[in-house]
Amino acid sequence: MPDDRDPRPHVLTLTDVVGLGGAERVAEELCARTDPTRFRRSLCVTRPTSGVTGSAASLARLREAGVEVVLAERGHRLDVRSLRRLMALLRHGRVDVVHAHKFGSNVWAALLGHALGVPVVVAHEHTWSFEGQAARRLADRHVVARFSDAVIAVSEADRARMVADVGMPADRVVLVHNGIGGSGPGDGAAVAHELGLRPGAPVLVQTATLRPQKAVEVMIAATAIIRQAHPDVRLLIAGYGDLARLRTVAADHGVADAVVLLGARNDVADLLACANVGVLSSDFEGMPLAVLEYMAAGLPVVATNVGGLPEMVREGETGFLVAARDAAALAQRVIRLLDDPELARQMGARGRLRQQDAFSQEAMVGAVTNLYERLLGAKGISVPPGAMSAAAGAQVAQP
Repeated sequence: MPDDRDPRPHVLTLTDVVGLGGAERVAEELCARTDPTRFRRSLCVTRPTSGVTGSAASLARLREAGVEVVLAERGHRLDVRSLRRLMALLRHGRVDVVHAHKFGSNVWAALLGHALGVPVVVAHEHTWSFEGQAARRLADRHVVARFSDAVIAVSEADRARMVADVGMPADRVVLVHNGIGGSGPGDGAAVAHELGLRPGAPVLVQTATLRPQKAVEVMIAATAIIRQAHPDVRLLIAGYGDLARLRTVAADHGVADAVVLLGARNDVADLLACANVGVLSSDFEGMPLAVLEYMAAGLPVVATNVGGLPEMVREGETGFLVAARDAAALAQRVIRLLDDPELARQMGARGRLRQQDAFSQEAMVGAVTNLYERLLGAKGISVPPGAMSAAAGAQVAQP
């Protein structure tokens, strides 16, 4: 039971899973890094965590950071009984803010938070409700937007779609860009030795959870074109997903020996350190952490012109953007960078500075903290001053 004398507002993060992809990582970082001297922090994972890539490490890290972890173990979408622990926490845990991530958790937070009298409900969209499913758009409009105090969009492109296409009230949709922290220089030589990469051979890297939206098969097709100009090129693909299918795609394009499928890795910094170009071939995106990692590593970026990517990658300055599903255009831009190493170096250096200035982890956490404070203040709940500063130049972007 909570200590009624504790002056800190209680923030409960709600997510389906942890440890799997970019959205889950954002939820974890926000929860772990919210100032514990100003807020009580807990996190509820609604789906089973057994067998989920990276979940054990994520849960251990959250607990080490002082976050209370609740596992609901919901078996399916309508398994309300397994959410009893969540409902008990909302009813008796003196929760002041419930901050949900992605569509399913956003719906549950909006419904339960409203019904159980939680003062502030924040929904965090990560683009997943824009897959063309009419029922999701209706739920976003009539449940999530109606019963949430704020809905966070991770890019201006998403914010515009949430207002125009979904019909969310413009004054309730708040822009908070994703951000990442510095990981330090990686050991590219170790990866090159492990994978048997020839010294001087051009290396491309794509890191992502291998969902269909990532359209990795398009990048594999582009690699077949790039190989005509750079026969020794290698494409490193790191991420959890259907590797067998991608092996077949690579074989069909005649590049099975050029495409290296690594599976899930925990040494992304090392992979990026041995690469020349960071690539992303997605059909749609919010604000992918992979591209922020490319930028932080000083890599030029070649990606598709979708979602928040134009807000991240400055065309012709920090990388190149091409139309989705255009393997030839992807290949052309990569070849240009491989043919001109000095251009690639300059783009990578500008990208690193841009990530540090515009997409830092401190800015993201500070913006969300400011949002909590503003929404709580509107409900008459004060946030005590803390030992850590949430400012760091981070302001919530208002419409």
